[in-house]
Amino acid sequence: MVEDTAVLAFGSIVLGAIFGSFINALVYRFNTGRGMGGRSHCIHCGHALSAVDLVPVLSFLFLRGRCRYCGARFSLQYPVVEVTAALLSLAVYLAHPAPLEYALWLGVVVTLLFIVVYDIRHGIIPWSASGLLATLALLHLFFFTEPTLWSFVAGPLLALPLFLFSLVSRGTWMGWGDSALELSLGWLLGLSVGATALVLAFWSGAAVGIVLLVLSKRYTMKSELPFAPFLVLGALAAHFFHVDFFATLPYLFAI
Repeated sequence: MVEDTAVLAFGSIVLGAIFGSFINALVYRFNTGRGMGGRSHCIHCGHALSAVDLVPVLSFLFLRGRCRYCGARFSLQYPVVEVTAALLSLAVYLAHPAPLEYALWLGVVVTLLFIVVYDIRHGIIPWSASGLLATLALLHLFFFTEPTLWSFVAGPLLALPLFLFSLVSRGTWMGWGDSALELSLGWLLGLSVGATALVLAFWSGAAVGIVLLVLSKRYTMKSELPFAPFLVLGALAAHFFHVDFFATLPYLFAI
């Protein structure tokens, strides 16, 4: 039993790394004018990459982060995303070992990671990714929970503050895609855990913003900071570490 679990855990790591490599390619190609077809190639010299160049994480390490055809350095984004995807896949397996639930949550974390990387690189969340995430969230709601009225209300209710920020600022304080992302996160996490995740997102975003203002001359009060990474970070932290600030409120009032 232990050996089977170890094998499946290792398999989840490998599968996650493969999806991480796919995310990197998708971020580079999707809606960037580069096209979705064709073989992978070096972005510097254009040389087609062989299978040995495309092994997640290992190829980057063996080639020391350089193209073996032109010697140009590859971005650290590639191994970071692949390792992150591998760890998230392992976390999903440990939290949701049942095959169908693992498959659904793997789809969720892969989509979330794509949204994070795409938002960092391009400053926007693709609506197609938001739609896919919403579909997965509703599938989870219907097939892996016992939904109540509050289960469905959680998404719109948590997305409402972000939507109002976008509406009032015309998209300058908060991007429209952030409220769409929060809609799905609310359906996935529920109202209490989802609200906790939103609080964590604002806390972590504020902390990073302050650090960047203090330590980096490139950032000012007018600089834009993608918020999707913090929404996702808060959601994953609340889900995998079972953080729920609001569940403790009845006990605090009882005291």
